[in-house]
This record gives sequence, C-alpha cells and structure tokens, in this order.
Amino acid sequence: MSSSQAATGSPVSGGLWRYSVTSPAFWIVAFLVMVILGLVLPIRLPLGPNYWDTDIYLDAAQRIRQGQIPNIDFFTSIGPLGFYLTAGIKALFPQAQPALLANWAIVPLSLPIAALIAWDIDARSRKLALAIVIPFLFLTSLPINLHSLYPSPGFDGFGYYNRHVALLLYLLLAALLFVESRILLTTLVAVLMVALFLVKVTGPVSGAALVGYAVLAGRMRFRDAAIAAGSVIACLGVVELATGLVFAYLEDILDLAMLNSASFLRRFLTLGSIKFNVIAPCLVLIGILAYAARRDRLSPRSLLTSPLGWLSASLFALVLGETQNSGSLEFIGLWPVLILILKDYHHKSGDQLRPWVLMLVMAVSLPSAVIFLERGARAVIAAPRYQALEVPDVGPLGRVSLKPELAERAIAQLEHYPKYEEAYQDLARRGLLPSATLFSEIDHQATWLLEVQQGLDAIKRWEASNSRQLNGFFALDFVSPFNHLLGRAAPQHVALGIDTDRTNPKVTREMLEALRDIDAIMRPKCPYEVKRAAIWTQFAQALEGRQLISLAPCWDMYLRK
Repeated sequence: MSSSQAATGSPVSGGLWRYSVTSPAFWIVAFLVMVILGLVLPIRLPLGPNYWDTDIYLDAAQRIRQGQIPNIDFFTSIGPLGFYLTAGIKALFPQAQPALLANWAIVPLSLPIAALIAWDIDARSRKLALAIVIPFLFLTSLPINLHSLYPSPGFDGFGYYNRHVALLLYLLLAALLFVESRILLTTLVAVLMVALFLVKVTGPVSGAALVGYAVLAGRMRFRDAAIAAGSVIACLGVVELATGLVFAYLEDILDLAMLNSASFLRRFLTLGSIKFNVIAPCLVLIGILAYAARRDRLSPRSLLTSPLGWLSASLFALVLGETQNSGSLEFIGLWPVLILILKDYHHKSGDQLRPWVLMLVMAVSLPSAVIFLERGARAVIAAPRYQALEVPDVGPLGRVSLKPELAERAIAQLEHYPKYEEAYQDLARRGLLPSATLFSEIDHQATWLLEVQQGLDAIKRWEASNSRQLNGFFALDFVSPFNHLLGRAAPQHVALGIDTDRTNPKVTREMLEALRDIDAIMRPKCPYEVKRAAIWTQFAQALEGRQLISLAPCWDMYLRK
C-alpha cells in the first residue's frame, strides 16, 4: 500500500465506511446508542411548559410496579401501553430523566418496526429507505411539540402519548405506501393497530381510515386487511381474557367522551388555526394535484392509487385524530406521502406543474421540520446558562434548569402565595386562574417542583417527630408525586392526572373506600387556584373524620386518625 493510501485509509475500508453511513441500519443503531446514553447519563433538561404532566408516567410506573393495572385499578384518559413501556424502561434505567424516559417509551416498539420497514425498502432503494428512516429518527429524538406554548426555550413536558400516536401513524403510512412483502405488511399493520389502540383510542380511528384506503387503492388486499383485523381482535381478546383491561379501557374512554363534549367543528377550527402552516399549503397542493389529474384524464382507479388520492385520504385521517389531541407532532404522518409525491415527480422534468408541486411539498413539510429543529436547538443552546433548581429530594424529576430570572421568580412565588392567599381565594371564587396561561408558564412549573420539595421536607420532619411512617398519599392536585418519590403505596381507583373539567370521573364508593385507607391526603396551596379548589370540593367526602394539620406554608395534610 502506498504512503498516501496509508495516510487516508485503504479504498476498501473507505468504501465500507461510506456503505455503512448510507445504510439505514447504521442510523438506527446510532440512534439506539444515543437513546441508551440519554437514559443512563444524569442529563438535566431545560424546563418546559406543563412539565408536571411528566409525573403522570412516574406515578403510573410506580402503580404498575405495585401490581395495579391501568384502566382497572385506576382511571386514565389514555391506553396502558405507554405506561407499561415506561415502567419497563424505568426498571432498567431508574435514574433516567423522566421527560426523556416518557418521550422514548415508544422506542422499544417503534424502532424495530422502523427497521423492518427500512429493510424491506432498502432491498429496492436505499435512498427511499433513508428518506423514511432519518425523518422518523429526527422526530423521535427530543420531547418537542410542533406548537409552542411558551416563548422561553425548553422541552415540552406534555403530549407524550400524542407524539407516540403521531410517530406510529407515520410508520403505518410508510408501511402502507412502500412495503412490498405481503406477509410483512400484514404483520406490521396488525402490530401498529394494536399499538395505536393501546396508546390512545384516537390512533386506531386514523389508522383504520388509512388501512381502509389502502385496500381501496390496491396497496393491501382485502384478505390481508381482514387477517390483520382478525389478528388485532384476537390479540386484544387475549389481553381482555387475561386481564380484563380492554373492556375497562373502553369504559374509561366512554367516561372521557362524556367529560369532553366539544363539537367536532369547534375542535377542527382550533386545529385549523394552530396548524394553518401545514393545512393551508396541503390543501393548495391537493388542488394542484387535482388539476394535474384532470389534465391527464386519470381514471377513477388511477386517482385512488395516485399521490392525490393518498394525500387527500391521509390529511382526512390525520385530521380525525388530531382534533382530539393537544400537543403533538401534528401531521408528520403526511411526510411518507410527500416522499411518494417527490418520487412521482422526480422524473417529470418537462411537467410545467413540477416546480409548483415541489415548492408546495416543501411548504407542507418544512414548517414542522424547522419548528422542531429550531425549538430543540434553542433549548440545547440556552441550557448552559440556565440555573438548576434546588430540589434534591425530587430525584430525576427535579433534574431541570431554567433562566436565572425565572428561577428567582419561582422561589419568590413560593413565599408570596401563602402571604396573600386571600387574594387567590377571591380569584378562585370568580372562576379565574392567577394567570390565563398558568400551567404553561415555566416559572409556575418551577414553583410546583419547589412546592413538592417543601412538601417532602415537611413530611419527613413530621414522620420523624411523630415516629410514624405514613403508608401512602393522595394529593388534591393534578398529579400526586409523593408515593413514587417516597416509595409508598398509591391508592387504587383514583384517576391518574386529575382535571375536573376534562379527565376525572365522578367520585365513586370504590374511590372513597380506597382513600379511607390512605394515611395522608395532601392539599397544596401555592397557589390556591380554581382547579385545585374544584378537586378539593370533589373529594370533600374523603376528608371527613380526618385531622387537619398545617404541615408547611404550601401544604395542609388531612391525617387519618
């Protein structure tokens, strides 16, 4: 080998390196390594809106570890799969940052599916396989929603299950459009539909519409779709016979539907307003494709199989699901269809509509890609100058940071709220929050973490001075973190994530009996606000006969005698 070859490496090794870097498998394995490192390392994330939603996953993991079954032993507005995956990953990585843990809970399922799709496509076109895999990995990488609720850089602490559904629908569309193996396609459809159902019930609504269209378009035989549907029913039947979970889940969904009765039109207008940057160019693109189809005199059958048909059907199916979501990777399921359009127009260099089609494809996809990249980059770049919170007992949940001025504000609020409680009681009587966007405000989420730390300190002091270890806790709040933070038993039959307006059913006899066995019912007061007041009123019966103890400036404890 010549000296120049020795310096630069042999042609064989260089070729192998280029081959591996352009292989979908390389990127999938690299992503998996990144996820594992992210779960192992003590990463501190910039605090984002609604971070307390993350605690729902920790609470669920604790309950599952204690033997409780979601939808049976406690009400939840979503399916159990995300909770079980979180519990499993947390058992392997107990010190993982919870926002990363919840965001990547879907990875053990989604990454193998993405690998199988890429394997099938790669046999025909490596470029196409990479075009499917790399955007999927990119959108899975960070806990970010495509609609910002707060201007300060940070990672979103809510919408995890909506993001999981969006990613699974992306994979479903990629499989329906590009997987050629009938056996693999049937298997993937069955697995993805089961997963969508067990993550959130809105997922299989969109999924069923897409699979139905695939049958009409000839991408999937009716017999194969029937086999997939039968497999889904059989799988869910086995789960139901073994646990009773499926029927309980459907009951919870019916209860939730009664609590959320907003019209489809109202939700569609909200979605149209939030995602105008995607929906508007997508409708224009559909119009251009429709003009091209009319110009080319496509037959009805050709229309079904064309990019126009797939884009129209996909937009409709995704709208059905996204009208019921709040915080997501909205409409990323369109990206495989956009790849299909690019593939179709790649060779139409003489078509006068080609520049318009390509421009509109970019107009549909780039806003989401740029928002995701920009929000992620801002959070990462801002992190070094952010300040950590002093919440040592909150564990990995407290591994967050925020702007120093917001941290100072959070600390000041913890002292301010008890001093002026009457003013906040007046706001609650008027049905008003201290701020219209209170839960999205990062300083409020920091105050909540400080409030939890104060509660933990007070509980430990009380237990030490009274020589009594409390057997469990129930917080009259949206979330109840004390059980998983102190290793105590969570009460059964109590909802996970209590919002009296949206996600909490009426108090039942089972709830009251379960709460009677819990030593401590905790009432937070920093701030006293209308939603906390509503929860306190709803569970007033459970407080009867208990001793009221002023535990700390921000906490009252109703002690079982």
